[in-house]
Amino acid sequence: MLINCVVYQEGKKLCDIPVEQISDYLTRPDCFVWVALRDAEPAELALMQKEFGMHELAIEDARSVRQRPKIEEYGDSLFAVAHVMEWDDGALTIGELDVFAGENYVLSVRKRSRQDFLGVRARCEHEPHLLKQGPAFVLYALMDAVVDRYFPLIEALESELETIEEQIFAKGSERTNIERLYQLKRKVMLLKHAVTPLMEAIGKLHGGRVPALCANTQEYFRDVYDHLYRINTSIDTIRDTISTAIQVNLSLVAIDESEVNKRLAAWAAIFAIATAFAGIWGMNFKVMPELQWKYGYPAAILIMCAVCGYLYHRFRKSGWL
Repeated sequence: MLINCVVYQEGKKLCDIPVEQISDYLTRPDCFVWVALRDAEPAELALMQKEFGMHELAIEDARSVRQRPKIEEYGDSLFAVAHVMEWDDGALTIGELDVFAGENYVLSVRKRSRQDFLGVRARCEHEPHLLKQGPAFVLYALMDAVVDRYFPLIEALESELETIEEQIFAKGSERTNIERLYQLKRKVMLLKHAVTPLMEAIGKLHGGRVPALCANTQEYFRDVYDHLYRINTSIDTIRDTISTAIQVNLSLVAIDESEVNKRLAAWAAIFAIATAFAGIWGMNFKVMPELQWKYGYPAAILIMCAVCGYLYHRFRKSGWL
């Protein structure tokens, strides 16, 4: 679906135009067209390809369901893919933003995402001295908007991790904690898969050999790279903390199991003593002390109770019971 199609000249908005008139403005000097689509149909992408002369491989990637974040160079144009992450009722959903940028056009295609980028267009239009730099600045503004939306996700993940950590030492919550930690780890990995490839791609747009389209905007892409680096570092920290929390939780489970085993071993020892005495007196030898003594039975019971009581006291004192 077409969101808008706007012509800019010298960094200022010239007018909104229908798609059919795009080719009329592409040949004008200091002029470029910015088209925004949402969940574009193949026919719409084919029309954009015809108007802007975009590479077939880039269009094929845009038709795909999900692409890895990347920036590819096709002659004098660029094709960028970024994942748009959204926090939806405790879960992370993944959308996608595809951006085609050439000397005189920008085409942004948003897929499977409720987040719009109207604020990016408004920001660019309020900075005509920067928008004057053309499609490269629009590409930066879109990438910057995507990356800035990762920061609240980091805060949400950290907050969820802190909540789980507070329950780590709660009795009987070991299984629930393990499940929540692994669910959180999966969310962190989803964000990691969005950030790391994009950071590598953005790194190619500043310093050294950069595409001619971005030659005058390298410092802006370096700023985006710095943001991605900070986010990536935070993700690694969260991952390490999750791994530590999982190990602590498993250690607590092992400690609880050890306590149970000690209790079982203590009771087994106590009953083993009673069984030994009962076994000896139950063998019915012909010649055996106290066998005919009328107080033999009570004495045997008393000795067994005394020994078992002594063992119970010792086990209690050592913390096994």
